[in-house]
Amino acid sequence: MSREVPVELTNMCMVCDGDRVLVQDRIGRSWSGVTFPGGHIEPGESVVASVIREVKEETGLTVESPKLCGIKDWMREDGSRYIVFLFRAEAFSGRLKSSDEGRVFWVKRSELLDMGLARSMGETIQVLEDKDISEMYFTMRSPITQGDYWLLL
Repeated sequence: MSREVPVELTNMCMVCDGDRVLVQDRIGRSWSGVTFPGGHIEPGESVVASVIREVKEETGLTVESPKLCGIKDWMREDGSRYIVFLFRAEAFSGRLKSSDEGRVFWVKRSELLDMGLARSMGETIQVLEDKDISEMYFTMRSPITQGDYWLLL
């Protein structure tokens, strides 16, 4: 049995400014709702460079020294793996602007969990904030499918 499987690499970044976090009200059929900016890692691009680029594209802000907090990953039904590198950034520059991905805006961290979060974002936030959790592994099918669960490690 081969140990090689196709992998789709992505990133997500929780940008913090004191007691506020930057969110994106994502527009999309497959995964909509309030989330953090992020996207795909391009071939030949480093993981850190990809998160800096994605945040800039989706928010207009340039994050500095984003810190890797953990990963979110799952196996797809076709046998491929989907990995999201989860980052947190507290230093940034630039001017906030929304993109085609969705409207971006600041919210108080205390209000975040009461918003219309995209599926699995509550658990994603746990990985980003809890130093004892480094991985969120989806154990069945796809995170878009209802009724399945995550394993926080």
